[in-house]
Amino acid sequence: MPDCNLDMCAQDIVNSFTGCSGQRCMAASVLLLVGKQDKLLQAVIDRASKLVPGSRDREIGPVIDQESLDRITRYIAEAEKNGSKVLLDGRSWSKREGGGWWIGPTILHHASPNDAAMRDEIFGPVLSVFECKDQNEAVKIENSTPYGNAACIYTESGYWAEWFTKRFGAGMLGVNIGVPVPREPFSFGGKKASKFGDHDITGDGALELFTQRRKITTKWAPPLEQSWMS
Repeated sequence: MPDCNLDMCAQDIVNSFTGCSGQRCMAASVLLLVGKQDKLLQAVIDRASKLVPGSRDREIGPVIDQESLDRITRYIAEAEKNGSKVLLDGRSWSKREGGGWWIGPTILHHASPNDAAMRDEIFGPVLSVFECKDQNEAVKIENSTPYGNAACIYTESGYWAEWFTKRFGAGMLGVNIGVPVPREPFSFGGKKASKFGDHDITGDGALELFTQRRKITTKWAPPLEQSWMS
């Protein structure tokens, strides 16, 4: 939202979409801007562009294999072909010496929310950005995705935080949190195509996987006090 804490929001977004080279289920993949927010977008670009390849703290490692690298670069090339603007291009990292399958942080500015990179799980350090006209369009796009692992709202307004968390279609939600993994004993798990089997995988939700509930109803004598349940 336009009232977000710009520095915190920008850094959280970068940490989320580049962490583990984007190869994690909780990595940010789509940034929906409600209204025009050039300062926030530029802050995200500036922070992401400072990251370098490597295996130390604040560096980004390679993706897992050639197939993964090919898939990621194919999504970028397709988005560019369809009119998306490449605001930060990490494909130059592939020319890095020393072996490995490298791609740097990449930020795409889309003209359509229906672009493949906006809807598919790329599993790489790629952030798709779309500018929404209002909050209704933003939540409509979020609800329309076939996946439902996580969604976050950045705002300093309790009203908007509640408005979005009531309407998001994902299973794990965050307010000013870039990676909204719930604390134990709460369950970890998404919705829709991001659902792990029939149940969540941690917390009390995971117990359901190993539990067969028995329901017992008893009455030993006519009740002394009558109610609608009698």
